Amino acid sequence: MSGRRLTQTERQQIAAGLAEGLAYAEIARGLGRPTSTVTREVMRNGGPTGYRADLAHRASEHRARRRRQTAPRGPGAPVRAHGRDPEEVSEYEEAFATLLMRQGLTKMTARVLTCLFISDTGSLTAAELVQRLQVSPASVSKAITFLEEQGLVRRERDQGRRERYVADEGVWYQSTVASARGTAQVAETARQGVTILGPGTPAAVRLENIARFSDFVSETILRAAEQARDVLYTRPPQAPPDPG
Repeated sequence: MSGRRLTQTERQQIAAGLAEGLAYAEIARGLGRPTSTVTREVMRNGGPTGYRADLAHRASEHRARRRRQTAPRGPGAPVRAHGRDPEEVSEYEEAFATLLMRQGLTKMTARVLTCLFISDTGSLTAAELVQRLQVSPASVSKAITFLEEQGLVRRERDQGRRERYVADEGVWYQSTVASARGTAQVAETARQGVTILGPGTPAAVRLENIARFSDFVSETILRAAEQARDVLYTRPPQAPPDPG
């Protein structure tokens, strides 16, 4: 069931469930689908408040046509790694990239970063990114330059002296810390306003509350990031083998 594409009727059921305020898991149970399928579908097509069944279905058909047109055929076609469903992987990749775009990345940088994250090798060359994403070398180069400037990827050379791009697990720690420091700067700026506007005035009280809230959030995030940092570099426990 999980490998079959959503039908237009199922998308209408998703839209109806969202309108009723149902959770993704509840909608998924009604469809007999994994919760992840419904989550990806909604996030890829406007989110819970912007999801439209007809638009989502047309977008899905367009993606399917585009994949058929660009999919390699014959001896050079990629093997299904680890028994994965290529269509599910493609849908997940698009959903992840869409999420990164909503957080501020451009479409190309989001696609490149997602491609690096879901690669089993953990790194890709420019040529491999061009082939996987079906875009120009210039587009990949521009995206990589931006991601490097943000500290999201780094370069290294393999044994063949080819330049490879790597997205480290530490990216999440670094971006979380940067976000917390940005929140701390909000607190500092708000307190400057308290002095300028006069302590005790309505505006100053508002700014002081913003400062106290921002301080608390920043300190909590920094403390949690330090405590959880090792999680990024540990392997999760292996699931027991399926007896079936």
